[in-house]
Amino acid sequence: MRVEVGAWRRRTGVALGVAGMAVPLTLGVGAGTAQAAASCTAGTGPYQKQVESFLGRPVDGKQSPADCTAIRSFQRTHGITPAAGYAGPLTWRTMDTILKQRAAGKNPNKAGACPVNKGRIACVDLTRQLSWVQDGRKLVYGPVPVRTGRDGAETRTGAKKVYHRSLKHWSTIYKVWMPYSQFFDGGQAFHATDKSMYNPPGSGGCVNMRPADAKAYWNLLRNGDDVFVYGRKPGT
Repeated sequence: MRVEVGAWRRRTGVALGVAGMAVPLTLGVGAGTAQAAASCTAGTGPYQKQVESFLGRPVDGKQSPADCTAIRSFQRTHGITPAAGYAGPLTWRTMDTILKQRAAGKNPNKAGACPVNKGRIACVDLTRQLSWVQDGRKLVYGPVPVRTGRDGAETRTGAKKVYHRSLKHWSTIYKVWMPYSQFFDGGQAFHATDKSMYNPPGSGGCVNMRPADAKAYWNLLRNGDDVFVYGRKPGT
């Protein structure tokens, strides 16, 4: 998980100064820890208006208890910590990625960045954290959100090919199952995960997918099929 701190810490200090909504930076144990975990920041974040707009809240640039509750719910869903309801950079970056994915609609390759002269090919756009399968200019499946490599373990860009498939692969590095694995570059593969596609900081280099999407890719692709990875993941 990625911890969203920085400006939040600088603005809040040791406590937020609002009764019943203090967020100490150093958590204690027992009841103190439980109280901190249940607290909510009253601080206005640097992306307050953008976050309010995304969540359908009144856009006034001021943090309200209802704003905080909505922001915290989003943060908890996607594993952004601390889930204190602060409209910080990581929260907004995640929302901005979702907005870009929505804007792609059913024409994710409008800019022509993924080759259309390869026949069937799986495209991965790191910038928008999107993937789809196309055949020439025809969209076959997707686009779907994906979770790619974190900073320092980026999913490598360029033209690749599926070279190994394993329906229920066991990762000896991370000690986890990788269902519907389709390897296309060294140890990097498409595979299913139960994590949110927006869970920071990202994968160890693989292209994580929701189980239904990973299964669809498994049924669509074969060894030797083309994969093209391009762009740059936000935050890397």
